[in-house]
Amino acid sequence: MEYENSGQAEWYVAHTYSGYENKVKASIEATVENRHMEDQILEVQVPVQEVVETKDGKRVVREKKLFPGYVMVKMFMTDDSWYVVRNTRGVTGFVGPASKPVPLTKAELKNMGIKQQAIQIDLEVGDEVNVVDGPFEGFAGIIEEINLEKSKVKVNISMFGRETPTELEFEQIQKIKNT
Repeated sequence: MEYENSGQAEWYVAHTYSGYENKVKASIEATVENRHMEDQILEVQVPVQEVVETKDGKRVVREKKLFPGYVMVKMFMTDDSWYVVRNTRGVTGFVGPASKPVPLTKAELKNMGIKQQAIQIDLEVGDEVNVVDGPFEGFAGIIEEINLEKSKVKVNISMFGRETPTELEFEQIQKIKNT
């Protein structure tokens, strides 16, 4: 099975026996450490939420698994990383068609409460940028606003003789280097 590396680590969902989520997480992390695969399998999570319950008249806060039977794995999908996760004791497979695990979309990650790594950007309001992807590719503009939470910028693009404010994702722009 050949996996093409997209160049970016993505979140995949591994299906586990119910109740084995934390054991699977620990096993994958131990294997990653033993095989020095930290550059392929970056993070393993069992999403939980705090639940307040009343037991014997006392309020007790405990963690409840959001998705029993599932473990989230942030990794570069390669034959080796697939093999390690797939053959971890307690894992029954990846979520996706049998032959190919499907990475979670940004919207799915947001809905699941998985926090993306904070993005470090070298952009400031007033910087001139080129649009390198999307319908405005080839245009240049000035950054008016930066929204780190949404990974977007508002850029004033000069087109058809007028300024047009446009919302773009960080990956769609490239800073013009001042010499």
